[in-house]
Amino acid sequence: MAHTSQFREEFSDWCIGEELPETHALMLVLSDDVKVIEIEETLHTIECLGRVRVRGKTFKSNLQRFFVLCECKESIDAKLVPPQIWPHPDAVPWLVVTACDDAPDADEFSTKLKLLLQSEGKTMSDVQAMFSTDSESPAPISLLRAVGDLLDRIGKTSSDGGSFRRLRIFSGTFPTPVGEESFDLWNEQAYLMISECDCSDKEKKRRIMESIRGPALEVIKAARDDTPDLSSRDYVKALERAFGSAESGEDLYFTFRLMQQLPCEKLSDFVRRLEKPLSKVLQKGGISLADKDRVRVEQLLRGADARADLKLLQLRLRECLSNPPNFLQLLSEIRAEEEYEDSRAKLSTSVHNKRVNVQPAIQTDIQELKLQLQDLKTQLSSIRLQNKQSDGYFCYRCGGAGHIANKCHNEENQRTKNKLKSTVHGDNGNLNCSVKRKCRKVSQEHRRHSNDLWKKQ
Repeated sequence: MAHTSQFREEFSDWCIGEELPETHALMLVLSDDVKVIEIEETLHTIECLGRVRVRGKTFKSNLQRFFVLCECKESIDAKLVPPQIWPHPDAVPWLVVTACDDAPDADEFSTKLKLLLQSEGKTMSDVQAMFSTDSESPAPISLLRAVGDLLDRIGKTSSDGGSFRRLRIFSGTFPTPVGEESFDLWNEQAYLMISECDCSDKEKKRRIMESIRGPALEVIKAARDDTPDLSSRDYVKALERAFGSAESGEDLYFTFRLMQQLPCEKLSDFVRRLEKPLSKVLQKGGISLADKDRVRVEQLLRGADARADLKLLQLRLRECLSNPPNFLQLLSEIRAEEEYEDSRAKLSTSVHNKRVNVQPAIQTDIQELKLQLQDLKTQLSSIRLQNKQSDGYFCYRCGGAGHIANKCHNEENQRTKNKLKSTVHGDNGNLNCSVKRKCRKVSQEHRRHSNDLWKKQ
């Protein structure tokens, strides 16, 4: 097979003669004469080349080869261009020449492929066997497909495997040393890694072995001695038998059914607290996966206290037992109901505080009015006392002392009577009019404030 390096100088000269940038060109070396339209259609199937058209075609008699110069609409990355192109399975491959000095030729590709297979512990026979049943595809096409499939699996393993964080250290020592994980937490992480990580089972077992120490490592070694071909899930099950709970699935399910909501615990927190024991019941085989959502809702209804009855009634969970919501749906609905009730409680508290703030002001006004009324009564009493004689009774009929008017037999003294009226009464003849007006005003204000207070209460 000819090398592309021996044709690179001719390719460069041809680009200069055609005034064509080498970064927008490539040259094909063909063993047979091929029509221009067929060349362009074949090159259009290669995505990294984009739009391509033939600029020139010539035949070298000394090499018995056809040379075709092609122009690409956009700049091409020569590292992405394949060194050879098969127009169809039965054809002789076309040699591709580009401007990149370190563009890999067929021999370089073969060398790199062999190194890749050696690093993965494979041979060319293993790759060919992957597509040995595809009798209709030629050997080169099957080989390329096998290599591509191998590269996809290697790339997927490296990307997915590297993104999952490493397991924490677990030794099985009790109490758990600082920096290590308890078995329950380590067990959850290990099951998650086994379920979610797309790396090979060999890689999963390696990660488990890297994370265990001391007694836990001894358990795995003993299990491997008994059964050498254990899987990663078998590793975890062996550690469960050694360090996990000895309770059966039925025992764990019975304990789960006794769980109750705590006095100061929200309903959403109770749902979250139910999830971990429920997962253990499921792992131990106490319930099936299909019954998990139904059992969660049943225990929520059974274990919730009286404070949560209104929420459960509004959520209508009893009617959903035939088609129960999953964990996230249930938690989301309960939290939404709790937030709604919290908002209503805050609004009610704000209105109550405003009402309470009004009461002291009204009470203060009433006390002031009472004091004013008492003061006016005191003034009235003092005025009456001032009009009494110091030596006993005084008659308002005749003006004499020692008796009162209703027992007076003397003739009425009009002059004395008018003088007494001017002293005790006002000018208009009414008893202490100014005092009575003040008393009436205070009484009216007192009644008005009392009515306002009754209405607001």
